[in-house]
Amino acid sequence: MYFKESKGFPKDFLWGSASAAYQVEGAWAEDGKKPSVWDKFVRIPGKTFKATTGDKAVDHYHMYKEDVRLMGEMGLKTYRFSIAWSRIYPDGNGQVNEKGLQFYDDLIDECLKYNIVPMITVYHWDLPQALEDQYHGWEDRRIVDDFVNYATTLFKRYGDRVKHWIILNEQNVFTGHGWMLAKHPPGKFKDMKTYYQVNHHAFMAHAKSVLALKELYPDALVGSSFAYGPAYAVSDKPEDQMACVDYEDLKSYYWMDVYAYGRYPRSAMKYLESLGVAPHFEEGDLEILKAAAAKVDFMGVNYYKTCSIEYNPLDGVDSLGGENNTGKKGTAEMEGVPGMYKVPANKNLPTTDWDWTIDPMGLRFACRKITSRYDLPIVISENGLGAFDKLEDGQIHDSYRIEYLRNHIEELKKACDDGCRILAYCTWSYTDLLSWSNGYQKRYGFVYVDRDEDENSGTLKRIPKDSYYWYKKVIETNGEEL
Repeated sequence: MYFKESKGFPKDFLWGSASAAYQVEGAWAEDGKKPSVWDKFVRIPGKTFKATTGDKAVDHYHMYKEDVRLMGEMGLKTYRFSIAWSRIYPDGNGQVNEKGLQFYDDLIDECLKYNIVPMITVYHWDLPQALEDQYHGWEDRRIVDDFVNYATTLFKRYGDRVKHWIILNEQNVFTGHGWMLAKHPPGKFKDMKTYYQVNHHAFMAHAKSVLALKELYPDALVGSSFAYGPAYAVSDKPEDQMACVDYEDLKSYYWMDVYAYGRYPRSAMKYLESLGVAPHFEEGDLEILKAAAAKVDFMGVNYYKTCSIEYNPLDGVDSLGGENNTGKKGTAEMEGVPGMYKVPANKNLPTTDWDWTIDPMGLRFACRKITSRYDLPIVISENGLGAFDKLEDGQIHDSYRIEYLRNHIEELKKACDDGCRILAYCTWSYTDLLSWSNGYQKRYGFVYVDRDEDENSGTLKRIPKDSYYWYKKVIETNGEEL
């Protein structure tokens, strides 16, 4: 759509930024916390860049007051952060850890002191290792009850001060990387049957947690965040268009349809049944999924890139794809499923050093598709640029990050004009942080943190980048000055 004049962002728009517990907190074995699956996984040789761990991360656990102060000085409206399950229930279930609960009490109160709305992610991948040891974690149906117990503990403790809740972060990523690509815990490769069953357990955990929250706090706002990469067919050939439909059903709508409608895409389920990998349902599951879907308040979207889709013949590319974890352009591998689709590089778009397309219009495209298909409000829970930032004379001049964010915000404003109901925009991330398998080389933050892969390196000093001051102005003007 084209509009002569923009109405801009809503007056109550939440300009925010985000993080995840494992990526920022450190203090991996302090105050009663026990290991998560990531604390163990990173110790397997070759799993992370230069064997990087999150043992210290950027020490947010001890430095949260400084971090929140910087957020307050920036004028941040919301801070999205996750809670470490093994800090609350060190064994995943059983005895609750009061010191863990108190840390997040203090963090929430510190945010509120600066009029920053806390937005909590219940689960951002760091499953307690104890549950993996007890019954293989997400692979076992028992995970649903343990998850809901954990989530309900958070709702009861923080629900008087926290109104925005994200149940799961990027379910499609932690399941895909964990059971198909072997890039995340538990490190299994192409275990399709387990992968789809794990996803069903995660959907049930999400649904029952939504219902538990709404029972306690009917006015709370809740959803889950999905890593959405909209797909473009490479041509107007019918076979390319159909390949794009197949891709979206299996790679996007498979998750979003469950969150929004409480049902799986029919064509996707028929395909999984033909392969003998469709998930097992217990009696009453579909009713629970539908009941939760009726109470979901928004679709959370982590947006970084789009993809191009082309028909893939039966003798074509057969690969799950390979991520670029080096920062050397052109090293990612093509994904393809014979007889359906392949994912070639889009030659019309620039890419990051990690081969992610830079497509600001894709964010507007994503919002339009979600609005059209689900008619739900949207929380942009992540959007950002990972880059090799350089400290020069005590400063970081990250004009490339400013350009990236400016272009995406401009398209988000157009999405608002289109009628998309955008509630919040959270950049990834606030400070530099551990980028999972990419270590500390891939920096996303507004605030530079002085450290690298060596746990003894750096001072952990916080240094605001040029983008910090730019975003401060964006917030002050509600997105009018970009």
